[in-house]
Amino acid sequence: MEYRINKDYLQEILKMLLTTPSPSGFYHEIMEKVEEEVKRLGYSFEKTKKGCGIITIPGKNSDYTIGFSAHVDTLGAMVRSIKDSGMIRFTPIGGYIMSTVEGEYCKIHTRNGKVYDGTVLTTEPSIHVYSEAKTQKREEANMEIRIDEQVKCKEDVEALGIAVGDYISFDSRTVIMENGFIKSRHLDDKAGVAILFGLMELLKTHMIIPLNNIKLFISTYEEVGHGASFIPEDIDEFIAIDMGAIGDDLNCTEMQVSICAKDSSGPYDYDMVSKLVSLAKNKDIDYAIDVYPYYGSDVSAALKGGNNIKGALVGPGVHASHSMERTHMNALINTIKLITSYIIE
Repeated sequence: MEYRINKDYLQEILKMLLTTPSPSGFYHEIMEKVEEEVKRLGYSFEKTKKGCGIITIPGKNSDYTIGFSAHVDTLGAMVRSIKDSGMIRFTPIGGYIMSTVEGEYCKIHTRNGKVYDGTVLTTEPSIHVYSEAKTQKREEANMEIRIDEQVKCKEDVEALGIAVGDYISFDSRTVIMENGFIKSRHLDDKAGVAILFGLMELLKTHMIIPLNNIKLFISTYEEVGHGASFIPEDIDEFIAIDMGAIGDDLNCTEMQVSICAKDSSGPYDYDMVSKLVSLAKNKDIDYAIDVYPYYGSDVSAALKGGNNIKGALVGPGVHASHSMERTHMNALINTIKLITSYIIE
């Protein structure tokens, strides 16, 4: 039996997630929204000490638990120092190429609750002024943020309440198109979180009881390497829902669900990967199998954290990861179909 996936709900949740700032560790606002929606759907929600969320869905068999993870944290930055000129020097949160944030609008989130707008620029941002503006190396030392306030010096910036250690979020620039394409920063991995919400909504609407207990783990530090280093000890199998990378030497497209056989942390569990591939074939789900040499997931963190689990990684194909990302609604739907089949068959 094929269940109808609520596309309107999926888009609504995805837009909410993408437009709520949440660089790694700056999770309070978005996790409040996640918790509110989880409880509205009628599921239990608890938090770990470092702010990750755990959602429990009872199954027919309470002796075995399958876990799914997706991370709500994104790339971002933090105030490293305030320059005498009134510009902000920043340090990156997560791994990205500096050229991908050049010219981006951003927000500075102060610890007293005020938020200021700004723009990421190089220290030589104008070809009319600087002879090497085009060739200047895009690296941390050559990047800064121009604040949209009347500031002329360090003291002016400090008077606004901006200080070293304040978080900086990048404008997601979210566009959900009528033809199904989704353009936005932070599809890695808010598309994965939306997929888990799509799964919950599907189970609730069709009153589906999974074969085994299910625990959904929403992590808040994945982009810095330790998102799911701790998970509930009753989880037996753990599947990360994260983006599928697209590019040379890879099979995945923006329409497909990616099944990862191996990433930088090593191969994923043979039996789990085989089952996922078999389900995709038998259910006529559009999929690809890939190897990602420069990639790690929440399952990678869980295994390195010493958790006694089997692990796998699947997710929607995302083009230009850690840059101006794009996927398609078909990829999200194919991922939901695959993980739904995994927990009911």
